[in-house]
Amino acid sequence: MDSDLEIVAHPDTTAGSDAGPGDAGTAVVPPKRRAPRKPSKPDSVLAAAVEFARNGVLQVAEPGQVGDHVGAYPDAERVVTHRFVAHLPGYGGWHWFATLARVPRGKEPTLSEVGLLPSEISLLSPPWVPWAERVRPEDSATDDDAGVESGEGSSTATGSRHDSAGEESATGDTRSSDAAPGGE
Repeated sequence: MDSDLEIVAHPDTTAGSDAGPGDAGTAVVPPKRRAPRKPSKPDSVLAAAVEFARNGVLQVAEPGQVGDHVGAYPDAERVVTHRFVAHLPGYGGWHWFATLARVPRGKEPTLSEVGLLPSEISLLSPPWVPWAERVRPEDSATDDDAGVESGEGSSTATGSRHDSAGEESATGDTRSSDAAPGGE
């Protein structure tokens, strides 16, 4: 029997007609697997592939937009992300990145992904807030007052006109509330 497997008895399991001797009430439980740890240092082959990573970034960026190498950061076993300073208007403090990987016992890196990432000093937009949480009661009151002052009429009058427009009669005709009585 394999030493990694554990046999556990379950009282709710009943032996069927095809169960052999000793099979009643037992189940084989596979060993618990640990989550892979993030490596503390980058893979040496991938960390040395700075020019390979730069060439990957240059596939999506102009040569003048890619600056100095910032560093190589381990993401997982045999996966490293290289970062380069981004020289783009409006992207101060951002970095180009190229994620490299390699197969076990392989010496050639593979380009997995390239793009832009913010750094600790990047200017970022504020967190998104849903519309229902952004609008305050005083915001909607101000909008209603502006419509009345500009001569657009009250929101009740315009709302009822739009709500009744295009009503369908019992005969299937579509009549507008602006139409004269009698179909004229």
